[in-house]
Amino acid sequence: MAKKDKAHVSETPATQMLKAHKVAFTEHPYEYVEHGGTAESARQLGLDEHCVIKTLVMQDQDAKPLIVLMHGDCTVSTKNLARQIGAKSVEPCKPEVANRHSGYLVGGTSPFGTRKQMPVYIEQSILDLPRIAINGGRRGFLVQLDPRVCVELLSAKPVQCALAQ
Repeated sequence: MAKKDKAHVSETPATQMLKAHKVAFTEHPYEYVEHGGTAESARQLGLDEHCVIKTLVMQDQDAKPLIVLMHGDCTVSTKNLARQIGAKSVEPCKPEVANRHSGYLVGGTSPFGTRKQMPVYIEQSILDLPRIAINGGRRGFLVQLDPRVCVELLSAKPVQCALAQ
């Protein structure tokens, strides 16, 4: 009997959504390190951290959740983001709140297949990249795909709120 391909990871709501919409993507499992972030996944997978996109669950002043897709080597200017989306303020959700909204554990949050529909905002320069690596719905698991999929599938709205770390 043939051995199972080690690179294959079991389905997640994110990969199910991508497959249902016939999106071409590749799977990239890695060894999850607590608080390792995109720097650790980029190092293990030999990727440029700028092309590893983090999925951040945030909320506005009314505690309405939203998702921000940001380069791994940048942070979000919440002031600039709030101004661009017409909110008074934006702040990161607490991990347990983010988990409740997304259905994913922090460190394994994907913008695809979230439990709750949330508006998605994508740092505009991400759309200039040929491919991105983004969480596939589990800690230690990235998928690589065309960044335009985020706009086509999630109706992600481009914003400019990146700050170099």
